[in-house]
Amino acid sequence: MAFVQIIEYTTSRIDELNALLDDWVERNAGNPLATRAMQTRDRDRENVYLNIVEFPSYEVAMANSDRPETAQFAAQVAALCDGPPVFRNLDLVQLRSFEG
Repeated sequence: MAFVQIIEYTTSRIDELNALLDDWVERNAGNPLATRAMQTRDRDRENVYLNIVEFPSYEVAMANSDRPETAQFAAQVAALCDGPPVFRNLDLVQLRSFEG
């Protein structure tokens, strides 16, 4: 069963955070554990963003979280945020596509 993690954070340093994210993606291109990731911006709250990351399973997501390089990356991201991020851990129950 697929697993989705939503990470909500507030930052006034989004350009720096995006540069860090781009570097992370580039460094992990040969060994990605995530299936897909989206970054979204809350239209109703200034400087609030949500990253929606899909993994093949909960176990793969937790293996990713346990990697030392992931912990280092998370600390770098947190340093660019205006407060601690909020994590939501979700099992994918059903997926519907509305594309034509």
